[in-house]
Amino acid sequence: MEAKGMADRKMEASFLQRVKEEAARVTEELLAQAKPDKGDILVVGCSSSEVAGEKIGTFSSVETAQAVFEGIYEVVQKRELFLAAQCCEHLNRALIVEKEVMKRDRLTRVNVIPKPKAGGSFGTTAYERFKEPVAVEHIKAQAGIDIGNTLIGMHLQEVAVPVRTTLKQIGNAHVVCARTRAKFTGGGRAVYDEELL
Repeated sequence: MEAKGMADRKMEASFLQRVKEEAARVTEELLAQAKPDKGDILVVGCSSSEVAGEKIGTFSSVETAQAVFEGIYEVVQKRELFLAAQCCEHLNRALIVEKEVMKRDRLTRVNVIPKPKAGGSFGTTAYERFKEPVAVEHIKAQAGIDIGNTLIGMHLQEVAVPVRTTLKQIGNAHVVCARTRAKFTGGGRAVYDEELL
């Protein structure tokens, strides 16, 4: 018998395929507007419970998280970006990233291995799929996708700008996307680079 709050029913293959396609589409639309540079970071928070139509934290589904991850990760790899998978609140929203990112950005590593009910199914999937996964406390990502109201804002670089995508949901989960822009500095005489808006 599975632990309380774990998915005890198999998700239909057609649902998983749809979720994967929706995740890829949202990612493509966000990145088209965000225009990230090679090596930039996309942070994703994902409640597999919400995607499956349940309340966040009540129906952790690894196979649902895997479908979302696959849709997003294929796009991220094609664009030569890095994915940061936000864990759930039980791990203080720590992130799973590639060791390369941790070293490059001098991030603080924390010692934890995410599991579906302590980190979330999406974070667990990232930990299993990344080449050299590590957990870190904080990042400053250039773009983000919040799937199921997981609150990724704390991991976005300033200044976050909402991005509207044609899809408002992945599966049954509400989706909010963001890109970031450089802060403005100066006063009344300042001139700004339109390319950075």
